[in-house]
Amino acid sequence: MKPSTIEDHHILEQELTRRLQKLEAEQHAMAAAEKRRQKELHWMRCPKCGHQLATEHYGAVEIDVCPSCRGLWLDANELETILASETGLFRACVKVLHRK
Repeated sequence: MKPSTIEDHHILEQELTRRLQKLEAEQHAMAAAEKRRQKELHWMRCPKCGHQLATEHYGAVEIDVCPSCRGLWLDANELETILASETGLFRACVKVLHRK
């Protein structure tokens, strides 16, 4: 149906804008819900084998360890914290690995 007057055209334009905004809000809500679902699905799971991670304490640092594949996972800045407290061969080896 074609608008017959300027007023009809304006009303149609407003209605289309309102519908588009509603659709965008629904899509945003769906994307946020999917992001939450993905986080819950993968939270504290081993990226390598998918098993539940266990937390072990190494000084002031909590290291996430996979009991299945024995993978070690560090959060942001935890490697730097470990390096700051270590000396000797371990520190030298980890520094070499950290540069790659």
